Amino acid sequence: MSINHIFDFFIQWHLTERCNLSCKHCYQTDGRRSEMSFPEVKEALDEISETINIWKEIYGIDFSSSFNITGGEPLLRGDLFQILNEISEHKFDMFLLTNGTLIDKEAAERLASAGIKGVQVSIEGPEQVHDTIRGKGSYAASVRGVKNLLDTGLKVTLNVTLSKLNADHFMDILRLASGLGVQRVGFSRLVPAGRGKDIAEKMLGTESVEELYKKIFFMESGGLEIVTGDPVASQSIAKIYERDDSAIPSGGCAAGVSGITILSDGTLLPCRRLEISIGNIRRDSLREVWATSEVLQALRDKKRYKGKCGSCQRWADCRGCRAIAFAYSKIVGQSDYLAEDPQCYLIDGRPA
Repeated sequence: MSINHIFDFFIQWHLTERCNLSCKHCYQTDGRRSEMSFPEVKEALDEISETINIWKEIYGIDFSSSFNITGGEPLLRGDLFQILNEISEHKFDMFLLTNGTLIDKEAAERLASAGIKGVQVSIEGPEQVHDTIRGKGSYAASVRGVKNLLDTGLKVTLNVTLSKLNADHFMDILRLASGLGVQRVGFSRLVPAGRGKDIAEKMLGTESVEELYKKIFFMESGGLEIVTGDPVASQSIAKIYERDDSAIPSGGCAAGVSGITILSDGTLLPCRRLEISIGNIRRDSLREVWATSEVLQALRDKKRYKGKCGSCQRWADCRGCRAIAFAYSKIVGQSDYLAEDPQCYLIDGRPA
């Protein structure tokens, strides 16, 4: 299993909120934001590139910078390939996050020619399970998309959002990936926000998360790479018996540390699933937002965290999933993005 590298910095850009599916667990609401025009996107890319180059000069760190391009469904954006070309000209690595249903052979070939480094396609389980979550016929269309991507030589990751709806089918996804020739399988947890709030009762319990993660960590993956950005998962395979009381965040949850999200209308968020506006790329400097945002500063301050996340010895390289913590806290009437992660099964950074 691999975890996001400590020196990675990524921008997740949701170019559109339009989507051809209506998934039960989607963290987006049914509202529609405006979309930045191509000239606005190009201007923002110039500013982002300049900011990252300044950071490299100031801090002397040659970190890897990348863009995760997504939506909604990014293939619904008519100027997608123009945007990809602009990102490529700035020398950023590019990854595409998609439901895969619109990727025919031509689209796959264009993505490969655009210099995409990899494509993540959402698969929630076997056909019946997947279609129950994402809509009838979506499984077959997504699998066709995956095959078209693989035929071009692109690296593909199948990604699953784990909940009570599909947790028992993780091995089925591994078998599907192996049969298709996919290189990686990724996973995350259900965030009870957006439409996902309506199925909050399908969140896995703490014991279920522990049992499932232990199974994933020790299963035979058949050569597949299993990846995740879940900080709780990363701590479960870390050197948890080496005490680390650092108050400087260095890994784990990316919010405020190693990534930022841009929505279709330019709104900046710490994470797409942590919907707290910290500015807008149309009018605000990324460099200034990153340095002065009170929300980002709080996310970097251990003293501000609540519950076991605030006292955990692994806080510096975990901090729990802030999006899940925030969404769940709102359900129980707290509305606190610094609350503890309700599904973490570690005690003081160690297995229970």
